[in-house]
Amino acid sequence: MNIGSKGRLGEEAVVKYLREKGYIIVKRNYSTRFGEIDVIAENETHIIFTEVKFRSEDAFVSGAEAVDAFKQRRLRATAADFLSKLHLELQPRFDVAEVTESVENGQRKLKLKYMEDAF
Repeated sequence: MNIGSKGRLGEEAVVKYLREKGYIIVKRNYSTRFGEIDVIAENETHIIFTEVKFRSEDAFVSGAEAVDAFKQRRLRATAADFLSKLHLELQPRFDVAEVTESVENGQRKLKLKYMEDAF
C-alpha cells in the first residue's frame, strides 16, 4: 500500500470517528497555496480543522510530533483562507488525529488517537 492510500485510510478512520461523535464533515482535503487541511468539521460551537497523521507502529516520530511549529503556521494560514470565504459564528479549533497501523496475527489494525485543541 502506498503513502497516498495509507493517508486516505487514516482520513477515513478519522471521518468515521468524527461522524460517530456527531460532527458534520464540511470539507476534506482543502488546499490552498499555504497548504492543505485534511478534514474540516463542525459541531454546535466549533469549526474544527483536523490534521491527520498516519504512522506505522514502529515510526521514529509520532504523528503529533510531526505537527511542528512550521506545520502549525501553514495550517493556520490555510484555515484563515477557508474562514475568509464564509460567515461563520463558530469558534475555530485545531485538532490532530494520529492513526497508527499495526499488524496482529497477520491482520492490519488501526489505532486512532484524537487530540482536541492540539495547538
